[in-house]
Amino acid sequence: MELNKFDKVEGVIVTEDIVEGRFVVLTPHTFTQDFGSNEDLPGVKYPSTAEEATRAKYCLTWAVSNTPTPLMIPTPSMAYALRGGFDQAANAPFATTVYLTQPGNQEGLTIPSGYTALAFTDGIFTLPSGAYVYSSDIIVVGNLITISNTTNHTTAKGKPRYCATNAVGVIGETWGYDTTTGALTILVY
Repeated sequence: MELNKFDKVEGVIVTEDIVEGRFVVLTPHTFTQDFGSNEDLPGVKYPSTAEEATRAKYCLTWAVSNTPTPLMIPTPSMAYALRGGFDQAANAPFATTVYLTQPGNQEGLTIPSGYTALAFTDGIFTLPSGAYVYSSDIIVVGNLITISNTTNHTTAKGKPRYCATNAVGVIGETWGYDTTTGALTILVY
């Protein structure tokens, strides 16, 4: 995802695993870190219903981090009994993804639940091919866009889709389309 222009950005906590570049809604959360430092941030999730999709105006991306690589996401934790290492196999007894490059510098990666992220709105965003529901109508500049929800569009949840009429839930319109790469640029208002 590319940020071409934006007016508003909010720090948020991801409450479920969400692919970068998807549109989300605000929700409460119970995640905390460092004695409550994340409790004042709102949570975000995929829109579950058509009504929630009308409020999905926030495009999600990774938070900027100066953490040196390699990164282990999520950060593994081990019970006290496992710290000695003698009761486990020779390899690490946890599952994590190791990133050699900052995840925000790559497209389409999943932001894990409980992670801090950035939610952008009121701007112009370019989404790569596959990050929106393709149709011959959505690529036409000026056509209206709504957001898919979990109930009606299970595999496309959080993705922008074409809308034929100016209905409730329109979050923006098509700004441009790159025929070479399939990247869609949308204006969110």
